Amino acid sequence: MAAGLSAAISWKPLLRPHHHHHHQHHPFSPHKSIIIPSTPAFFGRHQKLHTMKFTACVLMEDPKKNTASHVADTEKEETVVVYPHLVPPRVTERLARKKSERLTYLVAAMMSSVGITSMAVFAVYYRFAWQFQGGEIPLSEMFGTFALSVGAAVGMEFWARWAHRALWHASLWHMHESHHRPRDGPFEMNDVFAIINAVPAIALLSFGFFHKGLLPGLCFGAGLGITVFGMAYMFVHDGLVHRRFPVGPIANVPYFRRVAAAHQLHHSDKFNGVPYGLFLGPKELEEVGGLEELEKEISRRIKSYNKNSS
Repeated sequence: MAAGLSAAISWKPLLRPHHHHHHQHHPFSPHKSIIIPSTPAFFGRHQKLHTMKFTACVLMEDPKKNTASHVADTEKEETVVVYPHLVPPRVTERLARKKSERLTYLVAAMMSSVGITSMAVFAVYYRFAWQFQGGEIPLSEMFGTFALSVGAAVGMEFWARWAHRALWHASLWHMHESHHRPRDGPFEMNDVFAIINAVPAIALLSFGFFHKGLLPGLCFGAGLGITVFGMAYMFVHDGLVHRRFPVGPIANVPYFRRVAAAHQLHHSDKFNGVPYGLFLGPKELEEVGGLEELEKEISRRIKSYNKNSS
């Protein structure tokens, strides 16, 4: 919190015997004052002095309060108030850097989303158009492709949960640790896992695209399911939970809101890292008795979202 600096200085002529002063301090918490006594004790208790009374108060004040009114309440004398509303340059630089980082990641996310989605759509269209050229409709192959697409997308949630617990928080912690620390720059070492998961997806899609038959159709479906899961993970995890780029209206979807709150509790370590999954995170919290904390986190995120939107 920024603090303002107020100075109150007054001069009064004094020609009277010195007597013991009882300074009355007014409580004005959380501000603090430093009072410099006006009459030095070493001049003697009953010595007459012709001097000037000097009183200086240095007040560290809350910028949300009215400085002039607080000084008037504590010092009934003429007051000169200096209250600079200056933002430190380092704060301005930090905000500018964060804005640049969000823009960089947003551009990267949009390019990858549009590029991967377009390639997936065209791959599905041309693969089935190519298969239909013979006049026969390969129903088993089509069913296997779509079944594996859904199965691979669901299976990736369980794979990611196991890998998160058994690998990322264990032998691969030196890479995943960057995700649990304040990020310095638009990217982090943990982003490498997204590239690692993209390798088998591209391989399966390529094999299934250039070959006919049930097995290539299953491979194509598996690669498509991994791709769909990766896209959803990026938008919910990176966009909604960690706010690396704006996600628009999906932030108001109740299910996604619960998912985001559950993953936020993973970063708080309140339940020994649970949940390790993403889309089934609320279910994991329910199994360890974390529903009350989940509801609190949901309420906190709603208040934060409404405050930032207003």
